[in-house]
Amino acid sequence: MSRTDPAQFEADLFRNLYRIRRVEEEIIRLYPSDRIKSPVHLSIGQESVSVGVCAALRPSDVAFGTYRGHALYLAKGGNLNAMMAELYGKASGGARGKAGSMHLIDMSVGMMGTSAIVATSIPQAVGYALAMKMRGRDTAVVVFFGDGAMDEGAFHESINFAALKGLPVLFVCENNHYAIYSHVEERMPTVNLCARAEVYGVPAERIDDGDTLKIHEAADRALDEIRGGAGPRFLECVTCRWRDHVGPDEDRVWGYRDEAELDAWIARDEVERLGKELTPDARAGIEATVDSEIAAAIDFAEASDYPETQELYHHVCR
Repeated sequence: MSRTDPAQFEADLFRNLYRIRRVEEEIIRLYPSDRIKSPVHLSIGQESVSVGVCAALRPSDVAFGTYRGHALYLAKGGNLNAMMAELYGKASGGARGKAGSMHLIDMSVGMMGTSAIVATSIPQAVGYALAMKMRGRDTAVVVFFGDGAMDEGAFHESINFAALKGLPVLFVCENNHYAIYSHVEERMPTVNLCARAEVYGVPAERIDDGDTLKIHEAADRALDEIRGGAGPRFLECVTCRWRDHVGPDEDRVWGYRDEAELDAWIARDEVERLGKELTPDARAGIEATVDSEIAAAIDFAEASDYPETQELYHHVCR
C-alpha cells in the first residue's frame, strides 16, 4: 500500500476490508450447500485488525494466526483461489485440500499459517523471531490471537521469552470479549490484557474502537520500534465478531450476549465508514473488481479436482 498518498491508502484499506467481508459473505451463502468441506470461523466484524496491522508490514515480514484466520490470510496477501479451493477440499488448495479453513498458509507472502488449537501459534511465532534475530535478518514477526489465548500458559511463557531475548515480534490480541461463549469478565478477575504484557516488560497499547487507521498507526509505531531493536511490543485491539463462534449463523441467535453490544459495533462498521470516505464512482469500481475476483475464485474452486487417494500418504509423519 502507498502511504505517501493518503487518499489512495484509504482506498486500499477499504478494498481489503470489503474484499474480506465479501469473501466471507460468499462463504455464508455457499455453506448450506455442503460444497465447503471445512468448518469455518468467520472474521466478519473483526476485519479492521488484520487490515490495519498488515498495512504496516513489509513483504518480507511474516505473520502467524488463529483458526479465525480468513481476514489475516487475505490481508497478508494470501492467494484467494488457493484459499477457496482449500475450503472446498480440492487439490489446488493451499494445503492440497487436507487442512481446511482453520489451517491456512501461503509462505510465498509470509503467511506462515493458522492453527485450530488456542495459543499454539504464539510460541511458533516467537521461535521464528528468535531464528530471525540469530541470523541477523531484518524481519519482523507478528502473531495474532484472541483474548482467550491470554489465559493459556503458552502466551505467558512466550512473551516472557520474547522479552528476555529482545525478539522482533509484535503480539496482537484481537479482543472480541468472547472465548467461544464465555465473556472475558467471566474468565478474568481483572480484565487487564495490556497489563499482562507490561508485567513482562513489554510496552503495550490498547485501541478500543476498531478504527482501522488507528490500528494501523499503532502497529506502524510498534514495528518501527521493533525494527530498531527495542524488542517485542503488544497491541490489544478491541473488536467484535458478528457471527457465531463457528459456522455461518448470526451471533445473536444464541442469546448469550447483549444485543445492544453487538448493534453498537455493527453501527460503526469499518467497511461502511471507510467506504463513505470514497467518491461513489471510486467505491463502485473497487467493489465491482473485488466481486469479479471472488466469483472467479469460487469458479476456480468448483472446477478444481479433489485430491487423489494417494495424497493421503503425502506430507505426513510416519
